[in-house]
Amino acid sequence: MAVSGQPALAVTPPVDIEPTPFAMPTLPLMVRRAVAALDAHGGHIRHRDLVGFVDFAQASREARFHLIDIEGGKVISSHLVSHGSGSDPANSGWVQRFSNQMGSNASSPGAFLTGAGYSGKHGRSRRLIGLEDRNSAAMERGIVIHAAAYVDPDMARTQGRIGRSQGCFAFSNSDIGGILERLGEGRLLFAAK
Repeated sequence: MAVSGQPALAVTPPVDIEPTPFAMPTLPLMVRRAVAALDAHGGHIRHRDLVGFVDFAQASREARFHLIDIEGGKVISSHLVSHGSGSDPANSGWVQRFSNQMGSNASSPGAFLTGAGYSGKHGRSRRLIGLEDRNSAAMERGIVIHAAAYVDPDMARTQGRIGRSQGCFAFSNSDIGGILERLGEGRLLFAAK
C-alpha cells in the first residue's frame, strides 16, 4: 500500500504481457486517472486500496462506474450509475454539463471522499464530501450514493438509457449493498468526463 506523499501505485507490466525494449504496457486510462486523483487528494483519503471511478463520457446505458483495485492496477467490477437530470436536460442518456449549484439537479465532477453511511428515503446510502471547488457543495446539496428503481439493466437495454437522479450517484437495488460495502467510509470516488 502507498504511503502518504508517495505514488499510489508502482506500475509494473501485467504477468501475461511480455515487455519489449520499444514499449512498456500501460495501465488503462481510467486506472491511471484514479491513481492521479488518489495521489492529488491522498491527504484526505484514509483507505487507498480501492477507488470508485465514474466515467461520465459513457452513456448511462453502459456500466460506467468502476471499482478499481489500486494495488492490482485493475478494474474489479463495473456497474450502472445515474447522472443528474440537470446534467442531461433532454434525457438523452448522456451528460451534457456539470454544476455545483444548489437546485441545479446536476452531477458534479471531481474527487469525493466517501462519508458515513445512513438509512434515508432511498434506503441504505452513503454521504459524499466534495474535495474540489467544482464539487465543494456536495454535502449541502445532499449528493450521496443511494439505490433507485430507475437504475435498471432492463431499462438500459429497452430504452437505451437509465433514469436520472437529482445529482446523486444512484445504483440499482441489486448493486447498492456491494457498492456500499466495498466503497466504505474514507475512500475516494472520482467522477470525470
